[in-house]
Amino acid sequence: MPIAYSRPLTVAVVGATGVVGRTMITVLGERRFPLADLRLLASGRSAGTSVPVSGRSVEVVEATPEAFDGVDIALFSAGAEVSRELAPQAVAHGATVIDNSNAWRMEAGVPLVVSQVNPDDLAGHEGIVANPNCSTMQLVPLLAALRDAVGLERVIVDTYQAVSGTGAEAIAELETQVRAHAAGAPKVASVYPHPIAFNPIPEIDVFLDNGYSREEWKVLTESRKILHLPDLRLSCTAVRVPVFIGHSEAVHVETRREVTPERARELFASVPGVIVRDDPAAHVYPLATDAAGRDEVFVGRVRRDPSVPDGRGLAFWCVSDNVRKGAATNAVELAELLVARGWVLPASRRGGPTGGGPG
Repeated sequence: MPIAYSRPLTVAVVGATGVVGRTMITVLGERRFPLADLRLLASGRSAGTSVPVSGRSVEVVEATPEAFDGVDIALFSAGAEVSRELAPQAVAHGATVIDNSNAWRMEAGVPLVVSQVNPDDLAGHEGIVANPNCSTMQLVPLLAALRDAVGLERVIVDTYQAVSGTGAEAIAELETQVRAHAAGAPKVASVYPHPIAFNPIPEIDVFLDNGYSREEWKVLTESRKILHLPDLRLSCTAVRVPVFIGHSEAVHVETRREVTPERARELFASVPGVIVRDDPAAHVYPLATDAAGRDEVFVGRVRRDPSVPDGRGLAFWCVSDNVRKGAATNAVELAELLVARGWVLPASRRGGPTGGGPG
């Protein structure tokens, strides 16, 4: 159902020339978000370029603190370093920030929200709201359904993540390497440490001292925060795969009480934005190619995990478009929720020295 808005809003997109930034612009248009003004912001290097918006060309300007004057909501997708520097300044100039980087996700007082899982966490934000990691985003709606019905004890998830999660350069590198392979030429790697074409790479982001990659640790810590389960036992292996769009995940769950695959499918299907596709005998299950361009999370291959006693084990496969639901669409959905519930920063909070944003 369309959200009723009291007035058109001024929205800024920071990182407007990137893959996610451009998709945010598209989603704002698709969802008919009422815009009084749309400001496209990026680094000084990209300032002066143009981005097509609803059939017209809009110039990109440099993201400076002053660029947020009069902005109601700022959608950030320009990396953690930019967000750390500019998000508090945007808040000080009156904007409510929805940030897609990992800069603020685990900060106390900053809500980390998936629209159909924990929207109430948006209440009382101090100017900045965090968008989860794309792998976490598609996982937690399914885990939340199980948490509420039968409880969660342990989760093991292996992710198979598309190159679009890295950005435009990674997409171009995969295309170039595929062409090189077809031509019998060497495949040159610059974005990733190894050629990604025809070659899954079990390394996403930097490795931590505990042997996990930062991407894997994000799934653990973010899932705990979103689900309000700080002690949830969870382990993740994250793999970059030669797919352009769509992250896939193999998930094994130990629940507190027995749950059948049939009941799990019912629980999943009841979650807004989740579609069950599960008929293996007919070769029907979620595919990255089917999820690309869609906003839903697709789940299938739901079955018992026989390694867990008493019928408390499930295994399933889920897929989602990492650029849309995994980033851009959830950010716009959070903007809609903030407006609908009256939780955009009020005028009385604007223009202060910190704007209430985290320090």
